[in-house]
Amino acid sequence: MNSFIVPACSGRAWEVPAGHLCRIITVDGPQVGDFNVWNRHDAGERFWAARTRQLQRAHVSTYDRLWSCLPFLRPLLTITKDTLAGYSPGGDGGRVHDLLGTHCDLYVNRLLTGRVLDDQCHANLVRAVRPYGLTEFDVHDVLGVFHCTGLNKHDQYVMKECPARPGDYLEFFAELDLLCALSTCPGGDMSVPMWGPYAHAPVEGCRPIAIVVYAVDDALLEGWTPPPQRAAHSNPGGVGLRSWL
Repeated sequence: MNSFIVPACSGRAWEVPAGHLCRIITVDGPQVGDFNVWNRHDAGERFWAARTRQLQRAHVSTYDRLWSCLPFLRPLLTITKDTLAGYSPGGDGGRVHDLLGTHCDLYVNRLLTGRVLDDQCHANLVRAVRPYGLTEFDVHDVLGVFHCTGLNKHDQYVMKECPARPGDYLEFFAELDLLCALSTCPGGDMSVPMWGPYAHAPVEGCRPIAIVVYAVDDALLEGWTPPPQRAAHSNPGGVGLRSWL
């Protein structure tokens, strides 16, 4: 078993071997985490948020899968347990474990406020994956773990306070050897607006998140194999649409 804490307002990357389980746990109370995941042996195969949203749903939970990008298109992981499954605050808020939005970054902050702040999830993720030889170009759209979001009557994206309590967790099964990264969002529990006249640094709402990786009993893995890599078309030099017709 491997366990560690991702401190508040920081990031960490870690490996999860195929056939292992991983839990993401709110140890001290509500905290949003922005999550990236890659094939450990080929960072070109990474989580595809948009296709996962189409194949699964806008807020994932138990038995949903996170799918990888083209030309791979296979499940990277399967969610096995979710203590917030079924949570809905009503009104504009949708559910938790968000695929509607994405992580905060210094670029959009500069666009909206004119200020450059390094205390953002994008920078946390970039720093986290650097020891693995990855760069800013490898960081991608995230799963907003414990992030409560929805769409209002004007079809606009809204965020609500994180409902997680100490001990809540999202657990997943690694279908491949994975490299994962998580930023404990500087927005904390989302109780303070990130932009606008009432925005300020939500220090009081920022908390750590725990990660636990552990092996599965071999008997439970009998008959299981990692999903195969499929060739999407017969023309390696291009899209190969004609070969499909």
